[in-house]
Amino acid sequence: MADAIIPVVMPKWGLEMREGTVQDWLVQQGVRIEVGQPLVDVETDKISNAVEATDAGLLRRIVAQSGELLPVKALLAVLAEPEVSDAEIDAYIAAFEVPETGADDEDSGPTFQFVEIDGIRVRYARRGPEQGTPVLFIHGFGGDLNNWLFNLDAVAARAPVLALDLPAHGQSSAKLPGTSIAALADFVGRFMDAAGLDGPVHLVGHSMGGAVAIELALQHPARVASLSLVSPAGLDAEINTGYTDGFVKAQSRRELKSVLEQLFADPTLVSRQMVDDMLKYKRMDGIAPLLAELGAALFHDRRQTTVLADAFRRVDMPVLVLWGKEDQVIPSAQAAQAPPGAQVLLFDNAGHMAMLEKASEVNAALLRQVTGG
Repeated sequence: MADAIIPVVMPKWGLEMREGTVQDWLVQQGVRIEVGQPLVDVETDKISNAVEATDAGLLRRIVAQSGELLPVKALLAVLAEPEVSDAEIDAYIAAFEVPETGADDEDSGPTFQFVEIDGIRVRYARRGPEQGTPVLFIHGFGGDLNNWLFNLDAVAARAPVLALDLPAHGQSSAKLPGTSIAALADFVGRFMDAAGLDGPVHLVGHSMGGAVAIELALQHPARVASLSLVSPAGLDAEINTGYTDGFVKAQSRRELKSVLEQLFADPTLVSRQMVDDMLKYKRMDGIAPLLAELGAALFHDRRQTTVLADAFRRVDMPVLVLWGKEDQVIPSAQAAQAPPGAQVLLFDNAGHMAMLEKASEVNAALLRQVTGG
């Protein structure tokens, strides 16, 4: 009857996740579970999130207890129908072994790759199948490819995926190709060449990265199969420069924490590790003045210097716009600037980082967009 037992395991969120701490169970042992139902909250060194059921069934046994720190793919719980005996479940749990890191094909390659473009060393990740139209993820101001930690693997299950650290962000070189959206879009186009992306790609952009994706689609429409934009910049002038300026200027953990909390509808998602990672990034040699230069060029006095709405409304490709209604950085009302025929999804209880706060809904929409399903 072992085949009738379905394990619930610690998920792998993001390319660097190795373990997670079990928080609170959201369901009780003995209840029937539906696909997509939140089961248990897990905290990683990046962020907290709920583990959702990938299979339906009867929750026969909760194995992992609150407070336990467990590796990726460790057993959290067991689903099985009533005809499976308790003894069989006991035997299954006792025999369960956590696969070694790298045992799966998806984990066997390097986590990150690097390519040099005009003297700028760019970190990027590549995941998913070799065949199919690639999906390229572009993060926002002050972010990096880890902003997509809940999204990359979900999309890579169905399509080739790439995500890069823009220049002067993440682990890419502390150097800028320019301080305009057009300069960044041109650089992403050259990255696509260097990464061997010769045909059209699906672009997914967040915030500043959304404006970069729009500009790239406007300048090179034949290279873009579709646009998926999460709280994109570039649709209207208004922006909360209290956030962008605050991010640039924050020097202490306390200052930065209050700034980062503006990104989320639920400020408790800003963990100590998230703040520490951001401080470490901001203190890297050369980063602070480059961030200040880029922020001043793009966002000034509560205004965006680049507004692409008029041209954007004329693009001839599938467009998906995703926005948290409680976005404190760029107002969600700007979604009204989307082209006629675009799909617009507004999420309750989500802020500027909807791809993290509403990962399941965002992933489902992205998969429909890039697979045509």
